Order: sequence, then structure tokens, then C-alpha cells
Amino acid sequence: MNVVVIGNGGHSKVIQEIIRLNGYIIIAVLDDQYQTNFFEDEVIYAPISYIEKLESAYVFQISIAIGDNSIRRQLMELLNLSPSQYLSVIHPTAVISQTAEIGNGTVIMPYAVVNAGAVIKKHCIINSGAIIEHDSLLEDYVHAAPRATITGEVTIGEGAFIGAGATVIPQKKIGAWSIIGAGSTVTSDLPSYCIAVGSPAIVKNNNSIKAERR
Repeated sequence: MNVVVIGNGGHSKVIQEIIRLNGYIIIAVLDDQYQTNFFEDEVIYAPISYIEKLESAYVFQISIAIGDNSIRRQLMELLNLSPSQYLSVIHPTAVISQTAEIGNGTVIMPYAVVNAGAVIKKHCIINSGAIIEHDSLLEDYVHAAPRATITGEVTIGEGAFIGAGATVIPQKKIGAWSIIGAGSTVTSDLPSYCIAVGSPAIVKNNNSIKAERR
């Protein structure tokens, strides 16, 4: 399978490695840091707009390899492609229940665990060593950072970021586009567009992305 990767930062390096581990072929890496297109090690490097030329010459799937949730959403909307064209990238060491659901474009990193009945929707990131326990729901564009633990029957709203090593206890809800600080413990429901830190996690501020979503 041919794959086009969008984004070429540090997060993308990990995703590119996983793609190759799964036996897929990266034909292009697109990023607007490139002003023109060039060819290196059998891969095309070019600005994102170059995707139009690729579409006329290749059949491929796409991985948006960008860690920022809001930018990932903006690019997906800009490209306006069929959901089926987005590749779900899963590291071979990840443990995924047969009853879990994984949405198009989602990335699951090394040693992550997704347990029974969990639903992870489109373009999420389940980072290295993160745990998504049974019957939890992660809406589109959620990022669970390394070693974050989402326990059973938790609901995470669209675009929320769960920091490294943070824990959400069972049956709690976190609103859309909220940020949970690294190492925090969520023991109560949290609203949308908030920044919460500590153990227990306490709302400290509003996420600035709120203004962008109005």
C-alpha cells in the first residue's frame, strides 16, 4: 500500500517508522516547510498542495502526522477527502481488543493498550504506553499523551488533550477541546474548553481554542 504522510516534525518521524514497520510504502511527505518539491531516498518531499498532483498519478492512503489536535482537524477539513482514504496507523506492539472500534486516521503508538468495547473515533492519537480501558469513548481528534490512563466507561470530548501520565477515573466525562495537565488525576466531570491540572484536577483556565470555535 502507498501512503502519503502530511507533516514532517518529530511526531511524524514516529508515525513514518510505524508505517514502514507495517510494510507500507511512503511515497511522499508533504509539509508547507517545503517551498518546492524534491526527491530523496525514493520519497517525494513537497508542500501540502502537491497532493493534487499525487492524486492524478497514484492510488494511496493518507496519514496526517501532526500532534496538534486543532491543526489536524483543520487539515482534514481542508483536504475534504473520503474518510476511507485516511490510514489508521497501529504499531505492532500495541494491544487492541477485537471488540474495540478504531476510527479512520487514528494513530496508536508502541505499547499502547485499547481494551474491550472501547470506541476511538477519527484522527485520534493514542501515544506510547497509553491505556484506553473498557467501554470508554474518545471523540474525534483526541490525543492521549504517553502513559495516559483512561479508565473504564470514560467519555472524552472532541479535540481534548490528556497529558502525559494523567489518569481519568471511571465513568467521568471530559468536555471538548479541554487540556488535562501531565500527571493530573481527573476525579470529576470537566467542562469543554478548560485547562485542568493537579491531583485531583482543578480547572485553572479556559483553553484559548474556545474563541476559534465560535
